[in-house]
Amino acid sequence: MIKANDPNRKSWIDVSKDSDFPIQNIPFGIYKKEGAQGAVATRIGDTVIDLSVLSRLGYFDHLNLEDTSVFEKCRLNDFIGLGKKQTNAVRDALADIFDSANTKAASDSDLKGQAFYKADDVEMLMPVEVGDYTDFYSSKEHATNVGTMFRDPDNALLPNWKHIPVGYHGRSSSIVVSGTPIHRPKGQTLPKDANKPVFGPTKLLDFELEMAFVTGKQTRLGDSIRTAEAEEYIFGLVLFNDLSARDIQKWEYVPLGPFLAKSFGSPISPWVVTLEAFEPFRVEGPKQEPEVLPYLKFDGKKSYDIDLEVAIQPEKAEATTVCNSNFKYMYWNMSQQLTHQSVNGCNINVGDMYASGTISGPDKGSFGSMLELTWRGQNPVKMADGTERKFIHDHDTIIMRGHSKNANTRIGFGEVKTKILPAKED
Repeated sequence: MIKANDPNRKSWIDVSKDSDFPIQNIPFGIYKKEGAQGAVATRIGDTVIDLSVLSRLGYFDHLNLEDTSVFEKCRLNDFIGLGKKQTNAVRDALADIFDSANTKAASDSDLKGQAFYKADDVEMLMPVEVGDYTDFYSSKEHATNVGTMFRDPDNALLPNWKHIPVGYHGRSSSIVVSGTPIHRPKGQTLPKDANKPVFGPTKLLDFELEMAFVTGKQTRLGDSIRTAEAEEYIFGLVLFNDLSARDIQKWEYVPLGPFLAKSFGSPISPWVVTLEAFEPFRVEGPKQEPEVLPYLKFDGKKSYDIDLEVAIQPEKAEATTVCNSNFKYMYWNMSQQLTHQSVNGCNINVGDMYASGTISGPDKGSFGSMLELTWRGQNPVKMADGTERKFIHDHDTIIMRGHSKNANTRIGFGEVKTKILPAKED
């Protein structure tokens, strides 16, 4: 058992029963207090804890870390780059510090006075500097739905889909942290029955419910990663909202795939939850038929049971849940995705981000995009305030949540909230 994951642990910090952040989670992020730069933090319950203060007070001295200045950085990359041996040791140490049995830490006024902040009183920043970003297309249900809508329903999946984890290189500069408002994008679209395109704001703005993993170890150009070792390279996970402009995408995607339709904003959750925290939630993935090529074969449970939810909140109205899905539905797992990314010798860097692709389940309520939920706008979704949505309206806020839960523990991400603003005027 991973020390920090002990389900019997209780914290001397107050944690509500339904919190995503019990002592068994210990995620990592970058927080900012007013008038200061960002620093590395963790969260227990509704308390954000500055790890640079803990380091300064000597709580990590016994770990003999290579570089304690990593806790003072405004991105996690240097901390992640210490390697799993050291980052897991920090996570275990934090579990011990805030365990209810640690009465010495619980009575440390310097610790509580200098390192503790209420979650609502701090600003969460982008947790990592994303150098490269790949977006996969790994949900069989999603790919089948889209293929059925736009191609032959009897041949919804393209011939390569069950043989390789299909993906494309996206734009890392527009990956932003939760709470960042996004303007409706503009671009070229081809109106129905028209023979030439027009320019203007997208009319079919959509969310895509995704997860993303962050790599914590680099390779050299020419090297590749085996599925058996892929998890050594995966530091942790975030929620990922791959916003999409469907009408722009339809016009531009032939022959090279999405471009402007997906590069205008991709919000992520501020807390990176380590892969180790999800160890109790491993499950078998879907059966892969036909048999994959040898380099994509793997042993053991490589999928994770993580419940996912999407809600839409119109301005000045309550939110309506429109989707309930699960990460376990993914046909291609993260180990296969990373192995395929590197099999040609593509070098991997610390802080790279790999999105799962839209996560759709087997029934309508689990479809991970408005494109599928409304079936190209044919079946609008009713909001709690009586309005309807075919796609996302200006001033709507998209809220994504995700957590795993068993009889003993709940591990989650909090929320990704994204308000859509009107297109900027020329």
